[in-house]
Amino acid sequence: MQIQSFKIFCDLVETESFTKAAQISNITQSAVSQQISSLERQLKSLLIERSKKKFRLTREGELLYEYSKQIVSSYDTLLHRLQEVKDIVSGTIRVATIYSIGLHDLPPYLKKFLKAYPTVNVHVEYQRANQVYDDVLGNVVDLGLVAYPNKDSRLEVVPLRDEQMVVICHPKHVLAKNKTVKLAQLDGQKFIAFEPDIPTRKAVDKVLRDAGIAITVVMEFDNIETVKRAVEIEAGISIVPAGTVAGEVSKQTLMAIPFSDVSIGRPLGVIYKKNKVLSPAMKQFITLLKQVA
Repeated sequence: MQIQSFKIFCDLVETESFTKAAQISNITQSAVSQQISSLERQLKSLLIERSKKKFRLTREGELLYEYSKQIVSSYDTLLHRLQEVKDIVSGTIRVATIYSIGLHDLPPYLKKFLKAYPTVNVHVEYQRANQVYDDVLGNVVDLGLVAYPNKDSRLEVVPLRDEQMVVICHPKHVLAKNKTVKLAQLDGQKFIAFEPDIPTRKAVDKVLRDAGIAITVVMEFDNIETVKRAVEIEAGISIVPAGTVAGEVSKQTLMAIPFSDVSIGRPLGVIYKKNKVLSPAMKQFITLLKQVA
């Protein structure tokens, strides 16, 4: 019976998916099934109720999960402490990030980190916000990068910084000639928005609603790149983080106009599962992300 078997079992319980458990350990789904069957033979106990449509552990499976978590955590702690004693920063970091952070905020930090620690492999996945949370809680990834981090008793949140939000429009739009814009000037405008369940959309909606501003949402998208493309074809205006449109502003395909009467900041944060043992590489990565660019 090996540590890896306990880890695979924990991954399976936390994701409730043979496919995801296989993905985490970079093995086949069949290999996960074989590991579970091997545990059941060695422990002479049924661990999963296979007759149920919903994933469910037996009482023996629940007991094994509690002890397996302790075993895997202790083993990970040992490995990470040995790395710290030897002053070694290596291994793999699995990161899930929302599109706007992954495409615009993360690259310079990632470049600096990999230059400092060339033996670390950073695997980055781009996800919707809700999927980032699911993957962190399911142990599919080690760290999540999100905007407006949720308070959750199952998660640790490391605040990073606030991004300033600006109005973007086509260069021929009536607002384009302004150096700054007042919130009231958005009243009645056609608006390109993020989809309703996205945290940035909820935050922008609240600011507009509290100010009594009525906009007409003509399009909704789940990522920043599509929002920008819609504004570029003069479908409407939008409110986005300033850093995400630097390229378009320099090429003059979009205009970015700051607010003169309000300050709208979008908080960014790192999330990871509570009680997760962070490797030296993960700690260094978070430390770097906390630095102001």
